[in-house]
Amino acid sequence: MMTKRTHSVILGAGPMGRAIADQLVSKEGTVTMVTRDGRSVGPAVASRRADLSQKEETIAACADADVIYHCAAPPYHQWDTEFPALQDAAIAAAEATGALLVVVENLYGYGCAGILSEDMPLAATTRKGSVRARLSEEILAAHTAGRVRCVLGRAADFFGPDVRMSALGDRFWPAVLSGKTVDWVGDPDAPHSFAYLPDLAAAYVALAETSATWGEAWHLPALPPVSAREICEMARPPDAAPVKLRQTPSWLLRLVGLFQPAAGELVEMRYMFDEAFVTDHTKFDQAVGTQVSGWDKAVAETVNWWQKQTMT
Repeated sequence: MMTKRTHSVILGAGPMGRAIADQLVSKEGTVTMVTRDGRSVGPAVASRRADLSQKEETIAACADADVIYHCAAPPYHQWDTEFPALQDAAIAAAEATGALLVVVENLYGYGCAGILSEDMPLAATTRKGSVRARLSEEILAAHTAGRVRCVLGRAADFFGPDVRMSALGDRFWPAVLSGKTVDWVGDPDAPHSFAYLPDLAAAYVALAETSATWGEAWHLPALPPVSAREICEMARPPDAAPVKLRQTPSWLLRLVGLFQPAAGELVEMRYMFDEAFVTDHTKFDQAVGTQVSGWDKAVAETVNWWQKQTMT
């Protein structure tokens, strides 16, 4: 059990990195966030500047780290060309400093729908899934070889305040709250595991604090699986009519992808939304313990955040 983290370094200032910082600032120790531009995310978090695809710069930025949270990710359409360098640099930093490396992952590496557990093979054939599987295998191999200490947390699709690039993001909540039709990739009635961002951030910190989890991959806690239509019902104002949903065809995603590359990238991942896609996090529950916010709280806080965005 890690009882004290003198210095936690977070690579990347996206929603996950910021949420992990929020969890850490209430604990003993110091927190530093490393980004390409050295941006500040608040008075309680120090900032450093580094190109996180460059090993030497990343090592220097993590020089005094006890724990490194690898949250950096490239644009969705550049995973295959940019993700390997980001991970190589994170591994190099952990190897040089001796810090524990906590890796933010997702469920793409399995390449299938259904009920997913950690003992399933990483057999993805999609471009992004293959990248995710290869990186996961490489970092676990580095741990086995004694080069680094690491722990991998595989998160379901997540949402919450400050999360825009998500299935439950800027294409979803504004439409729901304004009574417009929601465009959905996949079957809007298929059950799907979603996670609330603050719950995930707490889970990553818990992995760092629990040495018995190190050297393995873990499915992080998610809310009970529901469909997109059910989430719309949870979120719509009491007097509003039921929200309409329509499936976005793949041909339209490809067309939009000519101008917005991230949209085109959704085509190969829509299998996750065409049928049930559920994460089994029993292993984490038993080893670490699970406390999730619940759908009512998660939806209420997310809706409140999006309503504030529309007023600014």
